[in-house]
Amino acid sequence: MDFGLGYIGVGIAAGVTILGAALGIGRIGGSATEGISRQPEAGGKIQTAMIIAAALIEGAALFALVIAYSAGDTLNKAVTATVANQAKASAPAATEEKGK
Repeated sequence: MDFGLGYIGVGIAAGVTILGAALGIGRIGGSATEGISRQPEAGGKIQTAMIIAAALIEGAALFALVIAYSAGDTLNKAVTATVANQAKASAPAATEEKGK
């Protein structure tokens, strides 16, 4: 079995998660800066809303990274089990060859 695509998928999932979170927080920061520059008196409320939204994005990104790394761990366990099973299957053949 080829597990290489699984590892590529885990890497892509982690990368897209970080990229999405960075873009989301960047948009929040830019929009908040623009809003504060238009209405400086509302700066406190805008900043509070910005921090809450950024925290929600970071939470979702962290959750997605945990899922990606869990998938990678599951993939590692599957690879280890497959290698162990292949070693067990080839072990009797190796002992028969030594006996001949």
